[in-house]
Amino acid sequence: MKFHKGAILLLSGPSGSGKSTLIQTILENESDVYFSISTTTRAKRAGEIDGKDYYFVTKEEFEKEIEAGMFLEWANVHGNYYGTSLRPVLDAIEAGKLVLFDVDVQGFMSIKKSSLASLLTSVFITTPTKEELRQRLIARGTDSQEIIEKRLQNAIEEMAYMREYDYILINSDLKRSQELILALVEVARLKKDKEEIEKFINSW
Repeated sequence: MKFHKGAILLLSGPSGSGKSTLIQTILENESDVYFSISTTTRAKRAGEIDGKDYYFVTKEEFEKEIEAGMFLEWANVHGNYYGTSLRPVLDAIEAGKLVLFDVDVQGFMSIKKSSLASLLTSVFITTPTKEELRQRLIARGTDSQEIIEKRLQNAIEEMAYMREYDYILINSDLKRSQELILALVEVARLKKDKEEIEKFINSW
């Protein structure tokens, strides 16, 4: 007997820590990966594609899904709903794929308490220091000084959750971090559903 179900690799970390680059590294180097896309009620922005950037739904549709228990995690941010729909995640796991999440610490805590926790491998990605994070945010050239300060404050609050994660990746050297994130993909794939483990033991 073989194991058939997939697993979950969840990444969190401050804006500017390099999460997006490491996610791209995984998607370019690994097969059978499903990158979980959030569902939102906010309006679609120019250039965004439904089913690629987000799943765009109405407020009524979102609230119906909440009532049906079809979100792994959700939040109301500035009057718009954002959440992780359970259905495509379950489909990907059943298909044997590695489900890849990029979520904030609140989303992580929700998933950690969910029925999928036994399949979860979590990684917190950060910079060696707050000052280095500041310099990276400045170098990006996309945010005002006010927004940079807000991002740094958010980063301080997020760091308080680090001890809840399975692994900590301090992204000081990109090439080394890329090697480590690909190694963690293999580690994550070794996590198995408890029901499948029981079946394997019985058939072994």
